[in-house]
Amino acid sequence: MRNAPVTPHRVPGESLIERAAKVYDFGEQLRARRPIPDLLPEAAPAAPPPPVEERYAPVLADDAPAFMPPPGFDQDAPVARTVRPAAGAPEFVAPRADGNRVEAIDRARLAQMGMIVPGAPIGSLAEEFRLIKRQLLLTAGKMSGVRARTILVGSARPGDGKTWSAINLALSIAAERDTEVLLVDADFAKPDVMVKLGLDDGPGLLDALADPDLDPEALVVRTDVPHLSLLPVGAKSHGDTELLASRRTGEVLDRLLAADPRRLILFDTPPALAASPASVLALHVGQVMLVVRADRTTESEVRRAVQLLDGCDEIQLVLNSVSFVPGGNRFGSYYGQGE
Repeated sequence: MRNAPVTPHRVPGESLIERAAKVYDFGEQLRARRPIPDLLPEAAPAAPPPPVEERYAPVLADDAPAFMPPPGFDQDAPVARTVRPAAGAPEFVAPRADGNRVEAIDRARLAQMGMIVPGAPIGSLAEEFRLIKRQLLLTAGKMSGVRARTILVGSARPGDGKTWSAINLALSIAAERDTEVLLVDADFAKPDVMVKLGLDDGPGLLDALADPDLDPEALVVRTDVPHLSLLPVGAKSHGDTELLASRRTGEVLDRLLAADPRRLILFDTPPALAASPASVLALHVGQVMLVVRADRTTESEVRRAVQLLDGCDEIQLVLNSVSFVPGGNRFGSYYGQGE
């Protein structure tokens, strides 16, 4: 019988999710639609950023490379806005003539959290997210309609690394020559995108949803990372999920997509098993990238999360916080080898 549980042969050091992924077909959770593709390439675990809360502190492997700020960064500078792009970094893109200023991403903070640093040398993490984004972009290219350019990044439970993954994915996509990326903070209860990037929160998605006369494009924050812009969460209320479930959500998405035909929109959403917005937003997006933490997320939690997010036909899984064998090679390590 298809999808019948099978007990796989256990490989030493292999996690529950890694073993389950080999034998379980999550397609049955999508109402007999085509099954979910295999796991995307593993995202490297990140170093916990002191003093950020533990819920967003993925585990860093013992053999993971150190992530350093880009060349030319002034370590003694009081604010990150004094940072200048490293030599060889993409040419700075001036803001549009709409009066919006450009905000500077805190490169030092990214390095401290073990994230991709724009302009820094290519390492294992950058290579792993290159593989992840390539599969997502290829899938988007095969889909029809403007909503194909929207991706929800979520997780089953808190602490799985979905915000860390969303930011790294956005930074990786921003390196593309022909794509603009808008990262939207849609985690209404615990917004964290702007803080992690060293920026202040401001008016954003919830404000645009609440006010039909407000142009959401006017709330987009341009950054000094070429091709990357942000949309904060905005002013919270007691009816955030209801706002997201309103007809206005489709209007806001269409306006943001129409503003730039090269734009891809990423949504950082709350954990599917902890809050309702993710399941509502899944009805509006082209793809879902579900972050699964290898050392904590159980198979039953993954199945329940997939079931809640099955308003979207395309659900991809990313395995986070994978334990690597000491002394073994990991993908992308070639860049750190000398001649």
